[in-house]
Amino acid sequence: MRKFESNVQYIKYLVNREITERFINGTLDSSLDEIAEKLVPGPKPATRCCIYKERHIIKERAKNAIYPQTKENVISILHDACDECPVNRFMITEACRGCLGHRCQEVCPRNAIFMVNHHAYINQELCIECGRCKEVCPFNAISDVKRPCIRSCEIGAIQIDENKKAVIDDSKCVSCGACVHQCPFGAIVDKPFVLDVLNLLKESENNTKYKVYAVVAPAISSQFTNARIEQVITGIEKIGFYHAVEAALGADIVSYHEAHEFAETIEEMKWKTTSCCPAFVDYVSKKFPELMDHVSKTVSPMVATARLIKSLDEDAKIVFIGPCTAKKMEIKKDDIKDAVDLVITFEELQAMLDAMNIELEKCEDSVLDNASFYGRLFARSGGVSEAVKQVVGHEKFNVEFKPVAADGLDACTKILRLAKAGKLDGNFIEGMACKCGCIGGAASLSHGPKDVTQVDKYSALSKEKNSIDAIRVFDIDSIDLDRK
Repeated sequence: MRKFESNVQYIKYLVNREITERFINGTLDSSLDEIAEKLVPGPKPATRCCIYKERHIIKERAKNAIYPQTKENVISILHDACDECPVNRFMITEACRGCLGHRCQEVCPRNAIFMVNHHAYINQELCIECGRCKEVCPFNAISDVKRPCIRSCEIGAIQIDENKKAVIDDSKCVSCGACVHQCPFGAIVDKPFVLDVLNLLKESENNTKYKVYAVVAPAISSQFTNARIEQVITGIEKIGFYHAVEAALGADIVSYHEAHEFAETIEEMKWKTTSCCPAFVDYVSKKFPELMDHVSKTVSPMVATARLIKSLDEDAKIVFIGPCTAKKMEIKKDDIKDAVDLVITFEELQAMLDAMNIELEKCEDSVLDNASFYGRLFARSGGVSEAVKQVVGHEKFNVEFKPVAADGLDACTKILRLAKAGKLDGNFIEGMACKCGCIGGAASLSHGPKDVTQVDKYSALSKEKNSIDAIRVFDIDSIDLDRK
């Protein structure tokens, strides 16, 4: 049993593992109550006030995994689980000196602050959480207990409703999953597609009716460190996939195509951005729509790999496996929904492997695809820029390539504002919604600086040292690599 980062991650894993086991055993039709009672046997609660609430939330998680989506966004909130955060955001602490200025009172638009015995208090029924009182307090006596979900959402897509529950504004949300990862009570979830993948594999009739390919994100190199990457590939194929293909090969294709696009358009556009991260692309379209012409028209490595496979096997079905919740939304885009059929995360993959008793460290080695050193670097921040740079140099384009990396939407915001104002110190923005790049994805099994080292080690294993050599055997010109 691997060590999980948190109980939230572990519970998510248990639900997905249980669903996989029941599907395999043909007992998935059993009631949700059975699943909840098995995972929460009692009599004492493990995480909540009582076993009945624990079981109820488990049932809600299972419903989210088993039943079809009722809304477009793959990120949603289990409202019954969202009840443990402090209800009141602003509180006046003992640091209040009851000063004569009463600036907090003066700036409050709802007259929510009153004085008792030279100490300020907030009438929470009147407070609208504008924060003006905190800004003017000369003693920093007003605490701001911002909920983890709100603090993690750098684009302001999460709000608190009249019942003090978190709600997601889907018009702003880019499905990056930061709130999913940061919610300490597991109240925010991404839609699992374990059951959909299992059905896809079953209906393939052991890959005779059609072949099901797994496209594996290069970030996987930092996730299953108990085994060699070649063993991990074998484990994935043992689940029932016909073949597992590195998305890093698609990254090589993308770096080649994006480098050519850059050389052809940079004189006119002055600066360009990457398009590998779907959350970043969505963010630009929603927050900076006037800058969308600067975003690369090249598809993501996931899509490039899928279209490469389907150019060789037109009946193929594609399942992407990675650390990214935004990929679950990307495959719904009208211009690329022909490429990838389903997406599961590393968290979901771990549950499937364990449900099927597949021990990676005991698997034989599989032969890896010929993705290059640079294609595999796409997994971490700065990797895309390095990959495109090496193609620009290899092709001897007569252009200056000056990249700027931004990981995390807050960093992306700052750089995009500079670019909009004409103050960008560079001409190529590598935009990543997650800090550290894809290895920092919300659905990664592990998050940490050591993951960067693992990616670099994985990249160094490549037989092909540049993207041109990695893709030379493929007819790239026959593949549609442009977003519409």
